[in-house]
Amino acid sequence: MLWGDKGYFRDRGGDYLDARSTPAMQLPDGAKVKHLDPLLPIPHRIASAQVAEDYKVPRPQPLPTEGLLGDFNLQKSDQLSWIVAQRIPAQVWPVAQQFFESNGFKIADERPHIGEFVTQWQAPSELNTSLVRQVWGTPPSDINLRFRVRIDPGVQRNTSEVFIYQAQRSLQAPSDAVWTDSKTTGAVAESLLGELNQYLAKSNEKGDSFSLLASKTYDAPKRVVVVDSGNGLKALRLDASFDRAWSSVGRALSAADIAVDDLNRSTGLYYVDLAKTAEQGKPGFFKRLFSSSKKAPEQDSGERYILRLTAINQQVFVSVERELESLASADVTERILEKIRTHLD
Repeated sequence: MLWGDKGYFRDRGGDYLDARSTPAMQLPDGAKVKHLDPLLPIPHRIASAQVAEDYKVPRPQPLPTEGLLGDFNLQKSDQLSWIVAQRIPAQVWPVAQQFFESNGFKIADERPHIGEFVTQWQAPSELNTSLVRQVWGTPPSDINLRFRVRIDPGVQRNTSEVFIYQAQRSLQAPSDAVWTDSKTTGAVAESLLGELNQYLAKSNEKGDSFSLLASKTYDAPKRVVVVDSGNGLKALRLDASFDRAWSSVGRALSAADIAVDDLNRSTGLYYVDLAKTAEQGKPGFFKRLFSSSKKAPEQDSGERYILRLTAINQQVFVSVERELESLASADVTERILEKIRTHLD
């Protein structure tokens, strides 16, 4: 039922060998259509599409990995550049701030709950001379600049991505200043990224601390309050991005000793059981499916609930459901949310 030629998890790697060419779709006369090239054409250099029964698809060549051997790597795609760090964001945050402050930048605003800080308007002459020479060469004397640094969780687990955006204004027209858009890294910001990447690598080689103690508030929400959701029930509002709210709520559930039976990050759901402690929580669905354990199935404790995280702008709302799309009672909702809030503050 699961594996084999007729199983649900059968090997589909050779299905394309049975594919056949079909004529192009015929459209009514006069219809205006955009010309489309074939999506999966067979290369002309292949002598024959007929294969023997014992034909095996060759394994692809391994991708080159030389560019990602270090802990910190500068990446570029079109007009956007960024740093990929083999560290969690909370570890990169204090070192990135140290780089800017040691080079003469003044931090105007920092929002660790969303992983972003912004520097003040400054002229290049106010910054470290060596850095100015590396980034600008000979900078113009009639401009001021500021930078916005954003540190996001990376695509892979326990990694970070560091972005820098710039805004520039003329001293003659100080109000005429616009940030580079989210898909563009300015020339100055790109050079600054290169210097920051070297600084992070050198700090790592020297054994400098990337401790979480240097940024205890980084991943914590800026503010946590219980609000009225409008239907007579309460909800927990976190002033944070979804990534940070998700991890913060997960840690709060563990600290509150609430068992998490399962979770689904893509839909923002935690499945919890109030009748068990965190150490008694069962593994997730796939771990249970492929486990060799022969224990009898557990009975429903009647204390299972669902926490739903909903992101709206830079805020995340946590609600409690008895079942999917069915809200829990008011007393249970307040009891669970208060436990989470206590360990988030």
